[in-house]
Parts: sequence; C-alpha cells; structure tokens
Amino acid sequence: MVTVLSLGFMILGIGGVSWALINMSSYSFPTTSAIEANKITGDSTAPVELDASLEESVPSKPLYPLYPAEGDNIGSLTIPALNQTLPIIQGTGEDELKKGVGHFLQSVLPGEDDNCVFSGHRETVFRQLGNLKIGDHLIVQTSAGTFTYQVNGTRIVDKDDKTVIVPTDHAVLTMTTCYPFDTPGYFPDRYIVSATLVK
Repeated sequence: MVTVLSLGFMILGIGGVSWALINMSSYSFPTTSAIEANKITGDSTAPVELDASLEESVPSKPLYPLYPAEGDNIGSLTIPALNQTLPIIQGTGEDELKKGVGHFLQSVLPGEDDNCVFSGHRETVFRQLGNLKIGDHLIVQTSAGTFTYQVNGTRIVDKDDKTVIVPTDHAVLTMTTCYPFDTPGYFPDRYIVSATLVK
C-alpha cells in the first residue's frame, strides 16, 4: 500500500515538473524590435533613459594624468608686459631655481582649481616682477594646454608668511620672489603677485 502511494506521488511530481518545463519553453522573450515598440507606445517595461544630470556627475579626466617629477621642465611662463618667456621647473630647490621659474611642489599644477605657486630669484627670472600692473596677463603653457591668468594684486609680506600658499576655491596663480629688488645680501621680505585664471 505504501509502495503504491509512493509510486503515485512520484508520477504526479514528474508530471508537474514536465508541465512547467513545457510551458517555459513555449514562452518567448521580447526581441529588440519589441523593446523599440514599447518605447513608442510608452509601455512601462521599456528601458529607462539616464537623466542628463546624472551623466554630468561623472568625474572628468584629470588635466595631468602623470604628475611631473622634481626637476622636470613642465612648461613655460610668458609675461607679455615684460617681454619674457621663462621655463617652468618642477620644484623650488636651488638646482631648480637656477634653471628657471620653480613650481612649489605642495601647490596644484597650472590650470587646476586651487592655488598654483611659482617662485623665482629676484636677480634672474623675476628681477622685473615689480613692474607688473593689475590687468597684465600671465600665459602658462604645459602639457595640459595654455592657461591665461590676469594679475589682480601685488603685496609685500614677511618671508615666513604662509598665507601665500593657502588653498583657494578657484584657479589662481601666485608668484613670489625676494624683496627688496635692489638690496644685495639680506632680503627679509617677499614680493607677491596674485593672478586669477581667465581662460
């Protein structure tokens, strides 16, 4: 009796599974043309298009995929008002400053949002820095492109004044050299030129 019942349940189970398999094989999945038709009819099963605002939130690629090594030539600084074009060297050590304008390593690279800081000797590359006026342009060329800054201020600070290198919320260029320009030997102050990125 038990064997007959077990056999009956087994046959019923196999029959149920077979019926489910037959029904699944006859189901057809929507084709590409069916999906396109759904877009036209406004069917809720149609694919959802991404919101444009979401696409804008994707981060853009960095201006400088490779960060330059100390001592590298990273571009040039052209100062039209002074009729000068100067090499920009990564770093502000004595060796770098002998070759041109030094880029302060703890500041952002030219064109990036924040404070990019250049240093130079008053006896060489920056000896005419005091002749710059508000509104003069500073053109920086690097592997990332050409960036034009406009001078918006000058000031004289103590050599230990750290406000020169503070971060900013927009792209600026800060240039610093020893001051006074015409005094040999001891130079307790720094002459600062500030400029904002305009294009």
